[in-house]
Amino acid sequence: MPDLLIELFSEEIPARMQEKAAADLLKAMTDGMVDAGLTYAGAKAFATPRRLALTVHGLTANSPTLREERRGPKVGAPDKAIEGFCRGAGVSRDQLEEREDKKGAFYYATVTTPGRQAAEIVAEQLEKTVRNFPWPKSMRWGAGSLRWVRPLHSILCILTDDAGEASVVPLDIDGITAGRVTSGHRFMGVAPFEVSSFEDYETKLKRAKVILSTDERAETLWNDAQQIAFARGLELVEDKGLLREVAGLVEWPVVLMGEIEDRFLSLPAEVLQTSMKEHQKFFSVRNPATGRIEKFVTVANIETADHGATILAGNQKVLAARLSDAAFFWENDLRTVRDHGMEHWTDGLASVTFHNKLGSQKDRVERIAALAREIAPVVGADADAAEQAARIAKADLQSEMVGEFPELQGLMGRYYAEAAGLPPEVAAAAQEHYSPLGPTDSVPSAPVSVAVALADKLDTLTGFWAIDEKPTGSKDPYALRRAALGVIRLVLGNGVRFSLERQILLALFRVEKLFAKLSAGDPNTPLNLRRRYAASTGLDEDRLRTLEFETIDLDELKKQIDSWSAVRKEDLVEFQLAGDLLAFFHDRLKVHLRDEGIPHDVIDACLAMPGNDDLTLLVKRAEALAAFRKTDDGENLVQGFKRANNILTQAEENDGVEYSFGADPKFAEADEERALFDALQQAEGRIAPAMRDEDFATAMQAMAGLRAPIDAFFEAVQVNTDNQIVRRNRLNLLGMIRKVCLQAADLTKLEG
Repeated sequence: MPDLLIELFSEEIPARMQEKAAADLLKAMTDGMVDAGLTYAGAKAFATPRRLALTVHGLTANSPTLREERRGPKVGAPDKAIEGFCRGAGVSRDQLEEREDKKGAFYYATVTTPGRQAAEIVAEQLEKTVRNFPWPKSMRWGAGSLRWVRPLHSILCILTDDAGEASVVPLDIDGITAGRVTSGHRFMGVAPFEVSSFEDYETKLKRAKVILSTDERAETLWNDAQQIAFARGLELVEDKGLLREVAGLVEWPVVLMGEIEDRFLSLPAEVLQTSMKEHQKFFSVRNPATGRIEKFVTVANIETADHGATILAGNQKVLAARLSDAAFFWENDLRTVRDHGMEHWTDGLASVTFHNKLGSQKDRVERIAALAREIAPVVGADADAAEQAARIAKADLQSEMVGEFPELQGLMGRYYAEAAGLPPEVAAAAQEHYSPLGPTDSVPSAPVSVAVALADKLDTLTGFWAIDEKPTGSKDPYALRRAALGVIRLVLGNGVRFSLERQILLALFRVEKLFAKLSAGDPNTPLNLRRRYAASTGLDEDRLRTLEFETIDLDELKKQIDSWSAVRKEDLVEFQLAGDLLAFFHDRLKVHLRDEGIPHDVIDACLAMPGNDDLTLLVKRAEALAAFRKTDDGENLVQGFKRANNILTQAEENDGVEYSFGADPKFAEADEERALFDALQQAEGRIAPAMRDEDFATAMQAMAGLRAPIDAFFEAVQVNTDNQIVRRNRLNLLGMIRKVCLQAADLTKLEG
């Protein structure tokens, strides 16, 4: 069984494209060969800046001969139909067979497809792969029509048999003829050389100063850099993304350590690290004693006689120019903060549009500040501090440093807030209010940071919900799913207890005030929708418009609205949007909890209960139910409950009455029936106070005690007996089971 080796040798492939290109080459070739009838034992693809390579071992030498029977027209069909069938099957008319089946006599043809040599199939598939390769960007060069990411110089394609003999696969693509020759490093490599197998290819490449494996290049680079740093009593700042990128820039990594001029060492460490990473692809080297970034590591693609001195001199000169810009931005920003305070930048946000339907960044800051003040007491933060932090949290967007390095927003806000003499918790909130940015990002725990982070994300969600810019399918241009997950993680991570529906309504009301300011004449804004509703129902417009959500308890507000004969809360656009957004939060929570190992039906059972907008309470209930269900008593009780509920539901449907009260032990005929009465009363006595105390574990434990008496009841008692008095009593007893069990969660939602 031969082994296949392919190399596509070109000019430099951008580092960001290499990993996917190697995977695309592997998939296209292996899928195509398998479709053509070849099998293989294993395959692996590689990428360097100048080459894509693929090795396939254990490849079959030939595709199998295939025989297929095809049914044609009926016997007696027109000649043209029969002749067409023969042409399609590649047989003559005298090779057809007549066979009878249920529908009559038909012509059949046996089509034989002979097997092909592996070389023929590989050549065919490789040309197809090269001509249709899915590069994000590609180019043409010279007079040919072939497109590749960069000019393609040569193709190596050989099959090596079990005896070690290599043969070139015959192939020519736009004048590039496949062979067994390749080249090593652009500058340090020897003359072009022949290879006979993958092992020979990899070994000779290394002699020619090319490390084929990206992982090996990254490991070599990282180990060498760590050793250089350690030798000077320093430590390398880990950056896996940069490591992967630099490993794609060099075929033979040569690690060099350079100096940062003393005049730049006072810059924040993050500024130094970001500038060096983004512009120069340098690794930062930190002094563990001071925490300062003091040196850098660069990676060359060549060994030099002066051991990299010339390369370092050039890099240090370019770096000094870059850091001079950063130092200029830093000093200017500090001067602005000291002279005018951060409010100067906040005022400037009035000229920065957040969204054409949601006003400026200044409008947004005002909403976030008001919402943060509302949330502060709930999370244990000082309301004044939360409002102050929210007002300066976006200020650094106007700074020169963030203008140059947008990825430093928030972090620079913290530095500038400290320079302005603001309280530490306010400065920390400027940085932390963006978090968490993803499922693995840390969650802020400082109360002021939590208040501002929640306000920021709730304002984003409610704003885009109000203008009907919701995520659809895989499209989420405003990262609203991430914002919702951020709210969920902030709430759960800090044990926040609040009504999410109320906070959504508060945020929507502030967005509505903005609409009133921006487009008072637009009939489609929520405020004007409310006015139109008032006019259509005859309700006093002023009475409806003066609903101040932030000063009225939400439950009281609902009662007040429901008491008006002309309006219902469901008819107010704010409540409609709040309900829709709350459902979106619940969908995100389901995904989050499923990742935590809680089944979807358990989540549904808890979402069906009152108070489902208190996410901390909801998750506490779900965790208790999930743990309860994993026990034998829990699973069997659920089955017993479902049996009781099914019998009860069917009886209520047939009888047209509800069996939810009136069960009396005096009508019990069996000991098991009386035992169930006693067990339900005892469970009720434990479950009710446990639910008031939100002690779901105790409530579930009390429910578990019902498993045995419910099982015994169903084994000993026939519910639908002929005695109607006993039957009604037993159905009401099932109603007690339903009432007791549904206090903890809606068990009807559980599967199984």
